[in-house]
Amino acid sequence: MNYVSVVSPWRLVTLLFFFAACALALVLRLAFLQVIQHGDFVQRAEASHWDQLTLQAPRGTIKDRDGNALAIGITTWEISLNPSQLKTDKDRDQAVSAVGEALKMSAASIRQKLDKSDGKRPVLVAEKVTYDAGRALLEKGVWGVSAQERTERSYPEGNLAGVLLGFLGRDGLGVTGIEMDYDRELAGVPGTLVFERDVVGAPIPLGYRSVTQPKDGGDLYLTIDRQIQRVVERELQDAVTRQKAEGGSAIIMDPKTGAILAMASRPTFDLLAPNLSDPKSTELFRNRAITDLYEPGSTFKVMTMSSAINEGLVTPETTYVDGGPVIKYGAAINTWDGMHFGRESMTDLLVHSNNVGAVWVSDQLGKDRFYQYLDKFGLGQLTNVGLSGEAQGQVSKPGAENWWPINLSTNAFGQGLNATPLQMITAVTAVVNGGTLMRPYIIDRIETAGVTRTFQPVEVRRVISENTSKQLRDMMKTVSVQATPLSQVPGYNVGVKTGTATIPSAGGYEPDATIASIVGFLPYEQPRAVILVKIDRPKNSPWGSQVAAPVFSNIARELLIYWRIPPTEPGKIARVESR
Repeated sequence: MNYVSVVSPWRLVTLLFFFAACALALVLRLAFLQVIQHGDFVQRAEASHWDQLTLQAPRGTIKDRDGNALAIGITTWEISLNPSQLKTDKDRDQAVSAVGEALKMSAASIRQKLDKSDGKRPVLVAEKVTYDAGRALLEKGVWGVSAQERTERSYPEGNLAGVLLGFLGRDGLGVTGIEMDYDRELAGVPGTLVFERDVVGAPIPLGYRSVTQPKDGGDLYLTIDRQIQRVVERELQDAVTRQKAEGGSAIIMDPKTGAILAMASRPTFDLLAPNLSDPKSTELFRNRAITDLYEPGSTFKVMTMSSAINEGLVTPETTYVDGGPVIKYGAAINTWDGMHFGRESMTDLLVHSNNVGAVWVSDQLGKDRFYQYLDKFGLGQLTNVGLSGEAQGQVSKPGAENWWPINLSTNAFGQGLNATPLQMITAVTAVVNGGTLMRPYIIDRIETAGVTRTFQPVEVRRVISENTSKQLRDMMKTVSVQATPLSQVPGYNVGVKTGTATIPSAGGYEPDATIASIVGFLPYEQPRAVILVKIDRPKNSPWGSQVAAPVFSNIARELLIYWRIPPTEPGKIARVESR
């Protein structure tokens, strides 16, 4: 018996519909891939065929006022091997050989680094490779070898002005100091290198290349003079070491313009090897001349006296009677050494650095005028020097919750308020230069791509008259001659005022710790520099007249010689040299 198999029509239709649906799905998928995702696949293909490198812009140079380089930018390379790409012995041998030959390294040392790796992450083989050597290795296009540009700094003057200059991080950007504050001007604009690569990712030697050249960073010219900076750092370090002090700061300013000729702080750090991992080391990075607040002590009497003279309340010859400690709001205010002088003039007051006399002068001024002058001198205000981290200072004024009537008396001789060294020298500069508060500045000019941006002196305001300024210069000269012999420079006339300030602590002042300081100018006849020296917690002597005054004298002598300023009394120099 024969049987005929018959397929039912509905099964056939179902089968046809199934194959039609599959065909339609395939067509739709192809359309999606070739039409909708066409652009994405083109980009992927191009991405696998093209590569791009960032070309670091040469970092600008930091120079002193005369164009001497302090920090020079150098482009180096970090060379790495990628174990995940070096699967075969042949690839590994070629990569090790190429790197060893280019960098003058032994193959064994390179293999040792590879053997210690986890086989996944790139292995750093060499750092700070010269630009030419790194670029030549990169040009070879060796499989598994990669190079990363880094910006390094070279310091022709060593660690000179290290705290001021600051340093760079591994990314080539400024971390502290001027390097950070002016990073945008120094860094420039990176360029790009676009090139064709083969199936294994290596550059095609004769393939297409497109280069967008980087734009060089600008060169910064500081107002700092490297010769003066070196003298200041040497003398400051010697004083800190000799006095077994915790640290110190020193600044030199041009009284006519406000330009900073030198700025130094101690302790400091090594520019070539800054330690970012140790919290104690990072304390060394701050610029103490603008960040650290202190009670200035008797140097502040210069501002108190100039305010009263400018108001016509006293003259250098005006007298008062020092009859002993003065009682103010239940507190006894005494002289620094317990001595009292009876009737004495305003000049004698500064010579003796008499706290009782300073209180008397502040009483003549009254609280309103006294604090108005402090505002004019810029105390408790930012100087806007152009450096980050500057502290504002603290001056309590009438009407504030933390101001008490006795503050008028203690502020008169520089206690109960605080300032930075930069604020103090800026205020005294106004006393010395004829009465004008100048804005301190440390950038002289920036040169970028043929364009020069120059920073000009800025007069903030007139504080005292020229006549008042002349009288204060005379009084400060007398202080140097009669009260501070260690500040003198044989053959020259200078003017100074010293300060010995106790250090605030919880509930009062530390009994055995001081800040010894001096501020002065030279030469007396035509002031060209104002110098401030501050020594923190000296151990051998607490007094500014013994600790800071010799530092002032040494720096002043070097300046006068450097500037070739003729002596007013040559005979004194001859007698000193003959000893």
